[in-house]
Amino acid sequence: MSGPLTGRRALVTGGTRGIGRAIAGRLREDGADVLVTGTRAAAEGLEGLEYRGVDFADPIALEAFAEEAREWAPDVLVNNAGINTLSPFAEIAPDDFDLIQAVNVRAPLVLCRAVVPRMRERRWGRLVNIASIWSVVSRPGRGSYSASKFALDGLTAALAAEVAADGVLANCVSPGFVDTELTRSVLGDEGIARLVAEVPAGRLAQPEEIAALVAWLAGPENTFVSAQNIVIDGGFSRS
Repeated sequence: MSGPLTGRRALVTGGTRGIGRAIAGRLREDGADVLVTGTRAAAEGLEGLEYRGVDFADPIALEAFAEEAREWAPDVLVNNAGINTLSPFAEIAPDDFDLIQAVNVRAPLVLCRAVVPRMRERRWGRLVNIASIWSVVSRPGRGSYSASKFALDGLTAALAAEVAADGVLANCVSPGFVDTELTRSVLGDEGIARLVAEVPAGRLAQPEEIAALVAWLAGPENTFVSAQNIVIDGGFSRS
């Protein structure tokens, strides 16, 4: 399979379903050799993709995988894995807060640290961290999650400032409400209808739309976009 990423390697965390699966599939279509992670020991339905099961909340498992990633030396890293728990601010359990930061912030930090040196040596690399609209706005109950996604944006900007001169471009992509199996199972038809009413575009995003933006940022056509947090939400956060 040939395409703009032919001969490149891409690592996509949380790549077994939803947005992550769409990103992995698109990068594979663009010619990359793609390795995805998930929390299960084994995963099905990932034809053409390599898979590793790893729990990013486990610091030992994370460090072991980071060492594997360092050796595998991807040209593209997409940090998509993330978790979320809704809770009123005064009721946030510190342990839950720490868990969300571990998966949503610490894991991307550790993986970026692992793969960036080889990217800089090759003078080419693309880092795309999947944040959220809750990295630019927030709502009640999202204290822990917004804290993690605002932090991920800051981490990305700081990293980009250090590596852009070496041909390594780092950006965030912040999706709004996306039509995934998880969204539909959690919200149901009525909940989705309420969300859609708040989106100027009048619909949810499709995972493939998020993947298309990520693929452009991760590909050779992107030569100068770095340190950005690109929101893709149908106008929700600006309405």
